Amino acid sequence: MNQENNAIVIGGSMAGLLTARVLSNHFDRVTILERDSVHDYPESRKGQAHTRHLHGLLANGLQIMTHYFPDLPEAFSKMDVFMGDMGESMRFYAHGGYRKPFHFGLDGVTISRPQLEYMIRSRVLTLPNVTLRDNCAVKKLLTSPDKQRITGVLMEQRGVIIETQELTAVLTVDCTGRGSRTPQWLKEVGFAAPPESEVKVDIGYATRLYKRDPHDPRGQQWTLITPDAVNDLCFGGAFAIENGRWIVSIGGWSGNHCPVDEAGFLEFAQNLPAPDVYNIITQSEPISEIMTHKFPASLRRHYEKLSHFPDGYLVLGDTIASFNPTYGQGMTSAAMQAQVLDEILYRQLSPDAIARAFFKKAAKVVDVPWQMAVGEDFRFATTSGP
Repeated sequence: MNQENNAIVIGGSMAGLLTARVLSNHFDRVTILERDSVHDYPESRKGQAHTRHLHGLLANGLQIMTHYFPDLPEAFSKMDVFMGDMGESMRFYAHGGYRKPFHFGLDGVTISRPQLEYMIRSRVLTLPNVTLRDNCAVKKLLTSPDKQRITGVLMEQRGVIIETQELTAVLTVDCTGRGSRTPQWLKEVGFAAPPESEVKVDIGYATRLYKRDPHDPRGQQWTLITPDAVNDLCFGGAFAIENGRWIVSIGGWSGNHCPVDEAGFLEFAQNLPAPDVYNIITQSEPISEIMTHKFPASLRRHYEKLSHFPDGYLVLGDTIASFNPTYGQGMTSAAMQAQVLDEILYRQLSPDAIARAFFKKAAKVVDVPWQMAVGEDFRFATTSGP
């Protein structure tokens, strides 16, 4: 591929898709490279098993997605999902009591992560200058002769045969998430890896899908139970999602993980600090296996603190900050970072100024949710970190 005015996005999950949408405003061609196979339907791929679990999309995240995909609200309205004021529709138990519903003024939506990602992906791939290549693993970064600029990637595409190919671009963005290899790749081309902040929480949770009665009024609210850290370590949530289903996730902090057997799952739900999730479980028919996920620690990489960084390269999304998932901040943070990138590219800065400007503003985007999450996590005595 000729470098010309091309951009490469590494990673085809939510952050990568939103980044590709933004880059389509500024580049003649945008190529998304995804390691897994991608199909034309909602799915949880091998590299994103966490997407099978309950996900929250905060109001600001929905606003940004609607800005870039204006038909989303209409599409949601035609689906069997809840969309409405997030304050008026909450059944939220926190710190030992229920929060009183209130008019928030911003809508949210309860939808499964695979379905939402599929809706975003299908819209991104209708853009004439965006393509997605699946089964593509990036092996290393390509550089200019002086190694001060990233000029693309060396990738390996798996198929009947394994094909290795160099792709060049004006801008390459790593959106591969928490497992990003950028720290290693930077070292390979002579740059320092970013300093990291890690807050250990040892969270584990289990998720199951249930058949939902379309007339159940609880489908018009989102239900969340969080622990009183002094007395309890368990949490749970239940959202009404598409195709007449409930998605229920229950778990705990500090190694207090939900069992995966039927009896243990029910007992764990029954012992939550409020009965709402347990009631939904016992009054609904299970339609999936019990799925588990473990999250050892929140991780933030401080790219904004690096004094030297190669031109033509950025990272975005969980690659910068991987949040405790119980707070539902990940997709919204990625959307806000993508919007920041859009604004910076419209400023038409010199190539050597883009990374500095982006990482500075992205750090401000991350600061607030990071401090909120970490502040909550440190209510638990076993949480450790800076």
